[in-house]
Amino acid sequence: MKVGSLVNSSPGTTRQAIFDSDCPGRTVLDKLTSRWGVLILSALRDGPMRFHVLRDHVGGISEKMLSQNLRTFTDYGLTDRTVEPTTPPKVTYSLTPMGMEVAERLHSLLDWVSRNGEAIVKFQSGR
Repeated sequence: MKVGSLVNSSPGTTRQAIFDSDCPGRTVLDKLTSRWGVLILSALRDGPMRFHVLRDHVGGISEKMLSQNLRTFTDYGLTDRTVEPTTPPKVTYSLTPMGMEVAERLHSLLDWVSRNGEAIVKFQSGR
């Protein structure tokens, strides 16, 4: 089964494979839309960042969580990790073209949350 492809589930019906529990795209979706994934990728759309700058930009993230997410995104081909041979080594992270594509989409989600978050919280507390 292709990730996110359209499949026929039964005669006359079509649905997206991403809704299937065994779709490999689900793992990618979980990482991209995690609490930290959205913020990390959106932050990197502004340009390459060193580890500590990115950590400070994404408030509240631990170094461990940042490292784990960056490692995953690099393994997925969404980020590049560049090490300059200095003492100590200078490590910079940037988005690949595929990473930039997903970061743009995730940034739209953050924009929507920024515009509507307060109204949603007010609605919820008024119930």
